Amino acid sequence: MPSRIKFSGAEKDMTLDELEDAIQHARNAGAKGDRYVYAVLSTSGKIKEVGVDIGDDADY
Repeated sequence: MPSRIKFSGAEKDMTLDELEDAIQHARNAGAKGDRYVYAVLSTSGKIKEVGVDIGDDADY
């Protein structure tokens, strides 16, 4: 089973800076560029949380 790392914003929704930071942390943890990004959106369409599978056994 792949490991998934998740990130959320300091407030209810994520900012662009928080999203950029999440991407950098995911890459540092071993996430490859071809991995899908999973997101939870608010009812207004803003990103609340993102997740990325890491490791060689990623679930596609």
